Amino acid sequence: MPAPTATPDVDVDTNWALKHQPPYHVILLNDDDHTYEYVVTMLKDLFGHPLEKGFLMAKEVDEKGRAIVLTTTREHAELKVDQIHAYGPDPNIARCQGSMSAVAEPAE
Repeated sequence: MPAPTATPDVDVDTNWALKHQPPYHVILLNDDDHTYEYVVTMLKDLFGHPLEKGFLMAKEVDEKGRAIVLTTTREHAELKVDQIHAYGPDPNIARCQGSMSAVAEPAE
């Protein structure tokens, strides 16, 4: 039978704390070149929002000029803004030149 081995003393720092990243909002900005259908579909595709929630967000963007569609870490918010910008034009509007606009802003 092998002899028991001693575990060396380990100096554990118990004064550390988890550092949380500050939250950021992904904010969708209004324009007149995208339909509600486009916005709802984009929010479903990129964020997984159900159709009802996507419609309410599309309505808020239309009425208020902007809507928070996600609150997350800065890096994830910037990725989502890039995905919105890359989503492409609305196929239902001939004059539509590209994707919607969005920004990432610190949540306060």
